[in-house]
Amino acid sequence: MSELVASTDKVRALEAAILGMPQVNFETQMLAHGGLGARTIFIPAGTVLTGAMTNIENVCVVCGDITVTTDHGEKRVTGFHVLTAKAGFKRAGLSHADTWWTTIWRTELTDPGEMEEEMTCEADMLQTRRAVSFESRPALEK
Repeated sequence: MSELVASTDKVRALEAAILGMPQVNFETQMLAHGGLGARTIFIPAGTVLTGAMTNIENVCVVCGDITVTTDHGEKRVTGFHVLTAKAGFKRAGLSHADTWWTTIWRTELTDPGEMEEEMTCEADMLQTRRAVSFESRPALEK
């Protein structure tokens, strides 16, 4: 993927295309503490992905190497970064190396399902909500 897309319509078109391909397990973890919610996904190297539309302004903590659409356009982030994210944004990304992405937002909720509903109007599209068959990756040779 040479250039990522920034508009919501283009991200949705990309999403429709990749939903027909083998899916990758993002190993999602959720945490609620002190009036904050955090949702972390692990993105394996070489993964093309789209995110859910956000309802709430949030902060994204990224560790890895990923090219992603941001509030300020397409950006490659390597190493450790903290990004701001506006509400109403839908992202697309391509991971160049294994990447961890944590989204943090204010919430008084503690139930993971309710937290997902609060954060996005597309909770039904999250991997934690869908029956997904993941691609099997060949074992590394020793």
